[in-house]
Amino acid sequence: MPRPYRIEGYAIVSVDGMIADAAGVMPDSLKNDADQTMFSAGLDRADVLVHGRHSHEGQPNSPRRQRLIATRGVATLAPDPTNARALLWNPAGASLEAACRALGIAEGTVAVIGGTEIFGLFLGLGYEAFHLTRASKPHLPGGRPVFPGVPERTPEAVLESRGLRPGPERVLDAAAGVTLVDWERRA
Repeated sequence: MPRPYRIEGYAIVSVDGMIADAAGVMPDSLKNDADQTMFSAGLDRADVLVHGRHSHEGQPNSPRRQRLIATRGVATLAPDPTNARALLWNPAGASLEAACRALGIAEGTVAVIGGTEIFGLFLGLGYEAFHLTRASKPHLPGGRPVFPGVPERTPEAVLESRGLRPGPERVLDAAAGVTLVDWERRA
């Protein structure tokens, strides 16, 4: 029986598989206009976004997007006091399905945008797709990895170990050395 939700992840990573520096900040060296355009279009197609308390996408359409903010600060689900379109969600206390239903979403696309723990949580729940952008220049030693187990293993090795297969590499910005590979679960 197919699941009611298609789970897709989105991340841009450094050469060493990091999404942020050691202070938890996404440096300018990871920000790229072509990636942001692709990212924004993907989020516009999603029915709900999922991220941790410190992650956000900061885009013009952000206020219109429904979201689940994963946190241990609530037992199950609670309204976000700062955003009427968001719900605080403790994955240990409520299922993804229950959280989506609480937002009025019975089926659709769930876009996962980070951070490390959230990306790792959804490795267990099962991505149908992960859109992995690579920036070929920045190194962020000691930074925040995209998945638990990185940099000991590459992000690609983690995705492959979870049954996802890479599509062709696409160049998003040749001058900046930014590429995208869409990883998909194949039957």
